[in-house]
Amino acid sequence: MTQRVAVVTGAQGGLGESMCKALCQQDRQVVGSYLPGQEAEAKQWQSTMKEAGFDVAVYPLDVTDYDHCCTFISKVEEEVGPIDILVNNAGITRDGPLKRLQPEQWRAVIQTNLDSMYNMSQPMFEAMCNRGFGRIVNISSLNGEKGQFGQANYSAAKAGIYGFTKAIALEGARKGVTVNAVSPGYIDTPMVRQVPENVLNAIVEGIPVGRLGQPEEIARAVTFLTADDAGFITGTNLSVNGGQYMS
Repeated sequence: MTQRVAVVTGAQGGLGESMCKALCQQDRQVVGSYLPGQEAEAKQWQSTMKEAGFDVAVYPLDVTDYDHCCTFISKVEEEVGPIDILVNNAGITRDGPLKRLQPEQWRAVIQTNLDSMYNMSQPMFEAMCNRGFGRIVNISSLNGEKGQFGQANYSAAKAGIYGFTKAIALEGARKGVTVNAVSPGYIDTPMVRQVPENVLNAIVEGIPVGRLGQPEEIARAVTFLTADDAGFITGTNLSVNGGQYMS
């Protein structure tokens, strides 16, 4: 059987890279996106991945721009093949308590973390349904489930992913297209490691399993939901947070 094509947005981050590796190991033909203007960094990342045994194609993508997403999808399908798997992973933070949260901080996070779900999923959804197979995984967050001080924008965007996931899961269910969410807790990535040590220690103390998660543990959840034989799992959220929030 021809390799299924999998797209991961925000591929170069700690989570995105682990997802790309895991999907390669799942025998997918993986495509990762990078921000326009960062071609040199993306090519270096691609080369490093290839040296490690992971062959990932890279393309520029602005997930906040619907037309750019359509162009990206058309180019990938022309040069690589029809997209069977989409992991909506791209995301940003622009933190601040509500009393100081500026409109541009709100818009940037909503556009990148929530609008991107529509911008990427809508242009390829009908084709997935017509082919009778599709796997969409939307990366949400622990803080979309429970909220977080100083993250009204981020928590709102990540919570909105659940409604989007459930709605389009219903639309794709009889067409062989599953749509699910994964909600990571605190994961051992370079970004988290930049948190002051005392704050990081307090975070770990609040995690019942007593440690940060590993990026590979999120990637494992993604490959579980994107497997060919995962067709009876749709419209759900898989929380991977070490027991920090149980719903």
